[in-house]
Amino acid sequence: MSNRRLVIAGTGSGVGKTTLTIGLMAALRKIGYSVQGFKCGPDYIDPTYHTAVTGRPSRNVDSWMLNHELVKEIVERGSEGADISIIEGVMGFFDGKNPTNNAGTTAEISLITQSPVILVVNCASMARSAAAIVKGFQAFLPETNIVGVVANRVGSEGHFKIVKAAIEQECGIPVVGYLKRNAELSIPERHLGLIPSIERGELDSFFNQLSELVLETIDVKKVYKLAKAPELKVNEPVFTAASEPTIRIAVAKDAAFNFYYEENFELLKAYGAELVEFSPLKGDVVPGNVDGLYIGGGFPEEFADQLASQVDAKNSIKKAIENRIPTLAECGGFMFLTEAITTTSGERFEMLGVIPGEVKMQTKLAALGYREVTGNEGNFLFKGDIQAKGHEFHYSTFETKSDITYAYHTKGMRGIKKEGYMKERLIAGYTHFHFGSSIQLVENWIAECKKAKAERRDRT
Repeated sequence: MSNRRLVIAGTGSGVGKTTLTIGLMAALRKIGYSVQGFKCGPDYIDPTYHTAVTGRPSRNVDSWMLNHELVKEIVERGSEGADISIIEGVMGFFDGKNPTNNAGTTAEISLITQSPVILVVNCASMARSAAAIVKGFQAFLPETNIVGVVANRVGSEGHFKIVKAAIEQECGIPVVGYLKRNAELSIPERHLGLIPSIERGELDSFFNQLSELVLETIDVKKVYKLAKAPELKVNEPVFTAASEPTIRIAVAKDAAFNFYYEENFELLKAYGAELVEFSPLKGDVVPGNVDGLYIGGGFPEEFADQLASQVDAKNSIKKAIENRIPTLAECGGFMFLTEAITTTSGERFEMLGVIPGEVKMQTKLAALGYREVTGNEGNFLFKGDIQAKGHEFHYSTFETKSDITYAYHTKGMRGIKKEGYMKERLIAGYTHFHFGSSIQLVENWIAECKKAKAERRDRT
């Protein structure tokens, strides 16, 4: 593994971190380097771009959901075989869960992983003042290793030279380049339709254009040199190579259901699961001889008409759940299992009807934020009085007239609430878990899958 890694941090949200990150990844690949991508925080969207550009699965690192040793292990393992790793920050460099400390911030990730930092500054309408901003970031937490600056949204090469001179004189670090204000640089299809567009290669020309622009105005070879970092040492590895798989879990994976943490898959494999992908959107039925079912989040509302028409796929999932296959459905998967999804245009599409109630899409965010999760009594996933961490992000609301059994209690900034749905071996809700926050989630699921497998054998 090459000990070169770099955090791309911003002075705030919307300064161009993702554009620069993707462009830098594409440029590094173009000049012959193998690149590994990481994303700070629980975001599922940006890693899909990283994966498409680098050809390697991007991974999330989150110092609130995960302990620091596991963050290091994810970076160390994920970087194997890469010449350089690029860690894209989240929000502003010091923005996290709590305004009074650095927990969960990009700055904390940079310290945990001992990674040099390139700071992205929006330099529109400023000159020498840009140096004051950079100097403030340097002084705020001096132990962070800010090694360079990229000036974004400059008006011209002359404007860049002014900013560069001011920052390098006052801050003592290089300004490695710039990107001009350019409407064509905005990332297309940032949310809706993202996955199919990437899978069809429709964004390849955009990636190529971005790489050319980065190579033209940013010293990419200097960036590579600045990325030199110490070797990461993991004291207590969590990921171990599994022996022969003992159970099989079917995973819904397509354009409608694709929000999964890569480490969730790898932890399941490490504890003895073989993962078998299928596509409800394409009409695939649940694969045969599986002992568990995982339906992740995504954009089922964008494909509600197509999903509604896949009768065989829906019936096979419903049958698997009725046959007591241990099932976890998160966010989009939860929505898919309800009676119907009503879109913002008022169209109603029938879903599986396993969960009594309907989902209605809103034009505004219905929920956003980290969650501390405890399971209600009878929740097989939470056996052993454990607590897990996750994240909630959705534009829909769930409405039911039935007296349902909730799966969890979740704690967020607005207090504790009941969440999800539970019946026998079905666990569903809006919350996305990171299994790394509590490995016992994986152990409990695998154990329940083994029970289901034994029961299936007894019936045959």
